[in-house]
Amino acid sequence: MDKNYILKNFEDIAQLPDREIDLARAAFLIASSEYPTLNVERELFMLQRLAGDVSSKLMEEDEPLFTMNTLSEHLFDDLGFKGDSENYYDPRNSYLNDVVSRKHGIPITLSLVYIEVGRRLRMPLEGIGMPGHFLVRHREIDDLFVDPFNGGILLSTEECKQRLKDSVRGSFHWDPKFLQPVTNREFLARIIRNLKSIYLRKRDHARALTMIEFALALDPNSTSDRRDRGIIHYHLGNSAEALNDLQYYLDSSPHGHDTEGVHQLVSELRSFLDD
Repeated sequence: MDKNYILKNFEDIAQLPDREIDLARAAFLIASSEYPTLNVERELFMLQRLAGDVSSKLMEEDEPLFTMNTLSEHLFDDLGFKGDSENYYDPRNSYLNDVVSRKHGIPITLSLVYIEVGRRLRMPLEGIGMPGHFLVRHREIDDLFVDPFNGGILLSTEECKQRLKDSVRGSFHWDPKFLQPVTNREFLARIIRNLKSIYLRKRDHARALTMIEFALALDPNSTSDRRDRGIIHYHLGNSAEALNDLQYYLDSSPHGHDTEGVHQLVSELRSFLDD
């Protein structure tokens, strides 16, 4: 698929009310930017197939905890889905098609697999954006969270709090909001930010630019993404595009912490384009 076509389809999804956003389809469209021949419908069918394998083990009257345990057992024990702690920042861990085929991922993408398979089983699951470690909860079960990165183990609120405390250096302040569910847009935005960060560290400007285009499709008014897109255009030699984005950033955030450096880039670009 052509990248413009992919972005247009993603934009169409992003403009829907949040509850109507198809997370799996949107995530596969993000993956299509890296895999242009990806068949999104086939990938969606693979999730349905995973759900079908679990459905034969469930009955309508089963308790929510039993259904979760059955789903966890199939994904993590039978199929071997697990967190990729050795190559955490491998981009493949953030592309949903790779996660499904390789059975490796990071917390947010493994949570996405868990939620989307569960949705096909009519399980009301939602993503929990705890800082640094994405989790899943069942809407009908209090004080219990699934950790897909660590084999689907169950955690209480206190255990989540302790794990986060152990991972933070220095002072620590717990906020109950850390365990609030994320919206579908926030879910997708975090996946996109992960990939953007990976590609920026690699100085892979072309791929980072693609991720920023996805981010702006979700939030066209994001001044930080307009700034970052401008800087990437600058590195790619796209002077007019860089000037347009950087000037937008300055107009929108005149007192930003980095405006001095952006002003310098804008002056340089204006001088270059005026010659």
